[in-house]
Amino acid sequence: MSDSATVQPNPGLKDPDHILDRLPFLLRRNLVWRGTRAFLESRGCVEVETPYAVPTPGEEVHLQPFHTVRETPDGMQQNLFLHTSPEFAMKRIVAATGLPVFQFARVWRNGEGSYLHAPEFTMLEWYQPNMTLEGLMDETEALLQAVLPPILPHSDHSLSISGPFERLTMQEAFHRHAGVDLLPTEGNAQALAKAASCTLREGETWEDLFFRLLMERIEPAIGRTRPTFLTHWPASQAALARKSPQDPRVALRFELYAAGMELANAFEELTDTTEQRARFKADRQQRQTLYPNRPEWPVDEKLLSALPHMPACSGIALGFDRLVMLACGTTRIQNVLWING
Repeated sequence: MSDSATVQPNPGLKDPDHILDRLPFLLRRNLVWRGTRAFLESRGCVEVETPYAVPTPGEEVHLQPFHTVRETPDGMQQNLFLHTSPEFAMKRIVAATGLPVFQFARVWRNGEGSYLHAPEFTMLEWYQPNMTLEGLMDETEALLQAVLPPILPHSDHSLSISGPFERLTMQEAFHRHAGVDLLPTEGNAQALAKAASCTLREGETWEDLFFRLLMERIEPAIGRTRPTFLTHWPASQAALARKSPQDPRVALRFELYAAGMELANAFEELTDTTEQRARFKADRQQRQTLYPNRPEWPVDEKLLSALPHMPACSGIALGFDRLVMLACGTTRIQNVLWING
């Protein structure tokens, strides 16, 4: 059945998921999927598939994975997790082949659920060897312009996709929308609270306050009339990104915001094994402190061994369901999922 086929509803069917009511959104999802694949293949990207159940689901501190146990034919057991991102496996493919790759991956994040979050969703990730973060912003902008209408209605205004997207460093964003000179305060929660004229909450760290101000003052002000790339994050928020050679206080990272949603997260990728191992160690210590009852998993040694062989590269994780939400003009992720639970 094609996307344009006539739908013949069953008049006696009980439809608690309202699939038929949501069918226009779901068929639009298929169109966006095909357009995205065609766009990336036209850029020379190779589609890949990686395992979903893995020994190491990721290292992001605040994400909670789903846990399962694999039983082997000889009765042995292995702890596995449903990955929170295919990033580690895809980087191993880039390191081995040098190819640009992409994947529509199902990913899982336990404990999440809202109009913008689902515990199981589709992440579009792609990696471009020998491309800078600026080049990846150009490509991401071109992708959205290829698969979305030029003007998208949203609440009380329209979002323009056709014109140049805004590009704003984190330092510029905090200065413009929060009146804060951000980078000199890094690591000093009291200094950031004073600069922002706000009260530091009990036990609140610099990172906690940084994200509170980001959510309360920056995010509501960006990506409204046109999408915004929020770039050059403080070095402590580098995750798997390289630090800037021009300013080691910042990491070569961007997030893309549109219509009140964070749509994508991207890095100019770190390929230094020693530094990446140290970051993983720090993340693990923080996670064990904050969430002592969560399970542990082994460090992904295969990834760390592959990093020195990976070419200079930029990579991005884009919430595909949220991209479809933009295309459909809906504010609920549940409207663009074929089945909700």
